[in-house]
Amino acid sequence: MSTENKIYLQDRTVVVPGDLIAEGNFQIPWSPYVIKQGNKYYASVIGVVEVKDSIFEVIPLEGSHYYPRIGDTVIALVEDVELYGWTTDIKAPYSAYLPASSLLGRPANVGEDLRRYIDVGDYVIAKVESFDRTSDPVLSVKGKGLGRVSSGTVIDILPVKVPRVVGKGKSMLETLSTETGCDILVAQNGRVLANCPSKEKENVLIMAIRTIERESHTKGLTDRIKKLIKESLGDNSVTSSEAQTNT
Repeated sequence: MSTENKIYLQDRTVVVPGDLIAEGNFQIPWSPYVIKQGNKYYASVIGVVEVKDSIFEVIPLEGSHYYPRIGDTVIALVEDVELYGWTTDIKAPYSAYLPASSLLGRPANVGEDLRRYIDVGDYVIAKVESFDRTSDPVLSVKGKGLGRVSSGTVIDILPVKVPRVVGKGKSMLETLSTETGCDILVAQNGRVLANCPSKEKENVLIMAIRTIERESHTKGLTDRIKKLIKESLGDNSVTSSEAQTNT
């Protein structure tokens, strides 16, 4: 780290708005949770500072909105079918638009019924193609693994909890997947797509995710989640009423 840069807080330090985090000229992505004034960086929310080498970020402990960044993978909920595309909810303060040309590989024909491809209420895995905070985000489904969700369960979580559900080096995500046998996609906008081998394992996965949300600020969480899953699958005590989804 450059001698001109100094991070004043240790990894996993809890901060409140106004706390000084660092000083210098850091190359960090734009974030609504960090305010830069001159060469000083302050927290704008109650959160936890994560520090790795010469990079830092603030992971909020509260908040329900997702702030899009170009290249993010999102799971969008289709809200309206328009003449030339779809309006979707990505849990942001604004709607996101998916052009039909992105899915069809051509412009939509006048009068073409786009509901044949994607309808209201469908979920779509997409990338944020453009967004500059002056106009609504535009999505793309060009690429491997993108498009309409045809199977699985979508679980809504707080967008600010996404980093904890994934974990450092994807450690938490690997634990969830390995211990439950579920195929899991965690989108940056706070939606999780799970394809599980049984309803029982799906319920255990949801219970584990809800536990991560509640205890995201605590240490040793990955090991506790692993133990929780093993015990739950071992005694078959998890019922549907213990694991509610927001789909």
